This record gives sequence, structure tokens and C-alpha cells, in this order.
Amino acid sequence: MREEFSDLIEEGRFERQLAERLAALRMQAGWSLDELAAKSGVSRATLSRLERAETSPTATLLSRLARAYGLALSRLLTEAEALPVRLLRAADQPRWHDLQSGFERLMRCPPLAGFATEVIEARLAPGAELVYEEPTVTRLEHHLCLLEGRVRLTLQGQVFELDAGDSISFRCLGRTAFTNPGIESARYLLAMTVPAL
Repeated sequence: MREEFSDLIEEGRFERQLAERLAALRMQAGWSLDELAAKSGVSRATLSRLERAETSPTATLLSRLARAYGLALSRLLTEAEALPVRLLRAADQPRWHDLQSGFERLMRCPPLAGFATEVIEARLAPGAELVYEEPTVTRLEHHLCLLEGRVRLTLQGQVFELDAGDSISFRCLGRTAFTNPGIESARYLLAMTVPAL
């Protein structure tokens, strides 16, 4: 009896992880439930229940979803089975430097399957300006904590001046500009979360 109960717990855990992986895949693709329904042939209502772990998918249904995402079914299942923990050593964290704009980005916590948040550390050289004409993901949630220097953040024409230690939370809805008006480099941590659709 105990073994059967343990198996049920394990089965429920996998179904939750699979639901989280399916939701993460859709968010990464930037698709709404309606868009995924059109691409996969699976109804919007069924997709919604799957992502909330309210129903168990059949092999046929999973095959349709895997095909829509361009994944082998075995890979989709393997990713769902993976323990949602990743240790990333400092030396292995990807770094990107745009010499032209004076922007340096260090990926502290890349997105993880089943999670919607990533954390970067960024540096802006004195006088540097980084402009995004429109968000890559609509309503992307941002939480910025300025560690050193000064940053001028412009959100759809509204200007916010930040000094070391200040933080600001916002959603990207239009043009966004990060500017370092100071004479020293600015360094900040930025957590970004993809909104649930």
C-alpha cells in the first residue's frame, strides 16, 4: 500500500513538472493559447487545463505539442523530468559586451525550464545609452536594483533618475532607454519575468 501511495505522489510530481514545462515552452515561443491551439490542433481549453496540471495529456496530444514546438517527444518528456535546479558557476555565466553602445551584460541566472524569470547583471559605461524601440515580449516584468553609479531610465517618455541603492519595478509597454549620465560606470541587477498569458 505504501509503495502504491509513493508511486501516486511521484506521478503527480511529474505531471506538475510537465505542465510547467509546457507553459514555459509557450511563453518562450511568445504564443498565446489561441496561437498554440491553431498550430497544434489542440483546443485552447485543453491547453489551459494541461498547463495548470488539471488533466493528463495523451501520447497523441503530446506528440502534437512536440511537433508544434519542433521538439522530439522524447526530449519534451526528458526536459519535464529534469530536476528544476541548476547551479551555474561564475566562470560559466555567459557575458556579452557591446563596445559600440558601452553596454555589458552578464547572465547571472538564465531562464530555467518551468520558470519565467531570469536575472542579469549589467554595466553601462559613462555616457552610454541603450535604447529599445519596442519590447521583445509585451508586458515583460522588470525589477532593477542599481548597485553602483547612476542610471536615467526613460519609459514611454517618462524619466526616472536612479542613484546607487535605488530600485524600480516596471513593465515594458513601449520605447525604453537606459542611460548613464554619470562619469563612472553604472552597474545594476535586473530580474525579468515573462508574463503569464
